[in-house]
Amino acid sequence: MVELVSQIKYACSRCGSLAGLVEPVYLCPLCCGNLDVVLDAERVRREHSPASIGAGTDASLWRYAALLPVQVPPLTTAALRSVGGTPLFPVSRLQQHCGLRDVWIKDDSRLPTASFKDRASAVVVARALDQGVTRLITASTGNAGAALAGMAAAAGLEAIILVPESAPPAKIAQLLTFGARLILVKGNYDAAFKLSLQAARELGIYCRSTGYNPFTLEGKKTAAFEIAEQLCASTGEGARGMWTAPDCVVVSVGDGNIIGGVHKGFKELHAIGWIGRVPRMIGVQASGSAAIYNAFAAQSAEIAPVVAHTVADSIAADFPADGLHGLQAATQSGGAYLTVTDAEILAAIPELARFTGVFAEPSCAAAYAGLVKAARSGLVAAQERVVLLITGSGLKDVATATRSVGAPPIIAPTIAELRHALT
Repeated sequence: MVELVSQIKYACSRCGSLAGLVEPVYLCPLCCGNLDVVLDAERVRREHSPASIGAGTDASLWRYAALLPVQVPPLTTAALRSVGGTPLFPVSRLQQHCGLRDVWIKDDSRLPTASFKDRASAVVVARALDQGVTRLITASTGNAGAALAGMAAAAGLEAIILVPESAPPAKIAQLLTFGARLILVKGNYDAAFKLSLQAARELGIYCRSTGYNPFTLEGKKTAAFEIAEQLCASTGEGARGMWTAPDCVVVSVGDGNIIGGVHKGFKELHAIGWIGRVPRMIGVQASGSAAIYNAFAAQSAEIAPVVAHTVADSIAADFPADGLHGLQAATQSGGAYLTVTDAEILAAIPELARFTGVFAEPSCAAAYAGLVKAARSGLVAAQERVVLLITGSGLKDVATATRSVGAPPIIAPTIAELRHALT
């Protein structure tokens, strides 16, 4: 049985355990640190197992309801119930190009609104339904907003989305199509984020913003559950009664919430004895938006803000809202951070597509560019099993993809001109 809402316990990522918090709760009242929802590991070990999960017929993230702190939404919320269950597949041509032996892609660009952010929004909307909330707000560069708009529409809730006025047109069109209350904010994502927090405080609107609402991590951790279960099923290598963890997972990083959520998922699986190890988490940031990388390189727990500028808008953040979780994912798992330039990101978009058939937006191409760099530097060893997380479709930002490939030739409809064009 899923935990009841009244039984939810939190821990602060900075100062530890908490009790007696009044809902809705977002940050630690003592130090303003980001919160974790605490899994009742003893209950899960007692009542569930990999075999019992595997016997389920639901292919979505709700197959892991036993490990989630929300009630499963009703079947009438169709899109909300379809999030998750994205494919994990080996990519032999890419691994040969990188000089690696065992590379897999987890392709979350296939989720309902074409981004990983559907996982977080599905769980946050489920939490809103548990609480009887009807209005939600979030700040977004586009993907998180589209995810909330889509999930809220499926549940019949109102979504208010604050987006920088420079957001790609495709993302804006998607938001409007879902019927969200879209508001363009002058300034960058950080300005929209601060406004969403103020709206939560002063207007009483339930805030989904990443790095503020702890239930976003709960949605994102489900990718780790799927990776471990799918690897076990694909390779047959899981120990008796256990799933299979990769050696490392490569994730593009902006505010730190995705890598933090995936790390949380693996930590929970390890805590309940369903995997034998927590994989190394390797975070990739754009060199023009590298606040978490800077802290990691300096071996510091303090993350200093930057002035973010990168072609990968989804990972642009002056001050990462969930930076500590993002930093802890690498330091606690024995992982690392590295950076890639905008030129490397642009080159990676068509290269990834040509080696794997996956069309990724710039932020995901950054993760692939980071994998290439990690392999060539020895940060990832040739024999390691690596999962590359793809978090958004290239259709989210066609203009940038076009910059990466150039224009095709235009010919008259004659065989002579076609022959010439093909030479």
